[in-house]
Amino acid sequence: MSDVVIIGAGPAGLAAAISCRQWNLDVTVIDEFPKPGGRLLGQLHQEPDGQWWNGIEETKKLLDHATSLYTDIQCGVSCYNIEKTENGFTVHTNKGTFHTKNLLIATGAAESAAPIPGWTLPGVMSIGAAQVMTNVHRVRVGNKGIVAGVNVLSAAIARELQLAGVELHSMALPAKNAVTKEHGDPQSVMDGLIRIAHLAPSAFLRFGSKFAKSTWGRNMAVKFYPKRGVKMWGMPIHVRKAIVSINGTEKVESVTICDVKPNGEPIPKSEKTVDVDFVCIAGGLYPLAELAAVIGCPFQYVEELGGHVPIHNEQMKTPVDGLFVAGNITGIESSKVAMAQGELAGLSIVQQMIRDSTSMDEQMRAARNKVNTVRENASIQFHPNIAEGREKIVSAFSKQQA
Repeated sequence: MSDVVIIGAGPAGLAAAISCRQWNLDVTVIDEFPKPGGRLLGQLHQEPDGQWWNGIEETKKLLDHATSLYTDIQCGVSCYNIEKTENGFTVHTNKGTFHTKNLLIATGAAESAAPIPGWTLPGVMSIGAAQVMTNVHRVRVGNKGIVAGVNVLSAAIARELQLAGVELHSMALPAKNAVTKEHGDPQSVMDGLIRIAHLAPSAFLRFGSKFAKSTWGRNMAVKFYPKRGVKMWGMPIHVRKAIVSINGTEKVESVTICDVKPNGEPIPKSEKTVDVDFVCIAGGLYPLAELAAVIGCPFQYVEELGGHVPIHNEQMKTPVDGLFVAGNITGIESSKVAMAQGELAGLSIVQQMIRDSTSMDEQMRAARNKVNTVRENASIQFHPNIAEGREKIVSAFSKQQA
């Protein structure tokens, strides 16, 4: 029986493994992907200070550190069930059963789909799939495409595709329907643009973000948004145009776009056809938390964190004895926050194992402060009011313990 099994070899899982191995705990990390790194592997963007964030290089640093500590990392291992036992957990996988005293789930996030007529055609993919194909597998997703969905994630990945030499016609909203209500609403989308405006080379976005933080400002920004869109990295971003349908017989051949009113409703007879051979759909991310549910971990829906989140405290511990969580399973944030959370979760496991809280107090305090500092300094926030969301989930944990 190992001291710790970590499910997920992304930034949170690898950082947690390093923390545990530094205290000589017996650690096994499993991940269903063929190689470690998770979403880090596809990330490549420039920070506001001019520095480049290269996910492949960051993964190498984490992996080299974990390997130097003789960490057992097993890829190609899919977990399909977990049982709580008297002494810990039994983790069932396609490569056998693992028994452990403590369990850390760092499974990250999954993408939400924004359905558009024609979205089952070959050549339609999620924006995250395009990122992995381009930056991880070095596969060109197409010659000329369009992004359906304007949010923090799609803007970041669109830039990555451009850097890889992929031509993008533009980014536009998905047509508004029952499922895409938020993603097809110009005012909601403007909220997201405000959170990335400081990264944009567009003076319109940078200046507009200063007054668009108020409801009145957002309304005005949407109303007077240029009909030709605002160019970010040379690519038009539209919040007053929506993709009505994806067209083609055996594959993507074009999309139909229409102009929309400030409330997202289509303007009659404004449809135009744009020739493209691929479409990236960006519906956002949600915590991938099914494995925590299997064990019986309680959840709470927190909009600020992106969906249903396992209840946990500031030390990343859940109400289930021996179960910890870290990374995007706890709420949608950046990889830097995930790494800081992983380090904290690892130390929490160490503290529980050695049963001597006094020797760990200073390290735990420093790790908690690091999470908060990284979060406060994050150049991109996927959801507004992250701090309030964190307070809600910690409060829920306290109520569970009362």
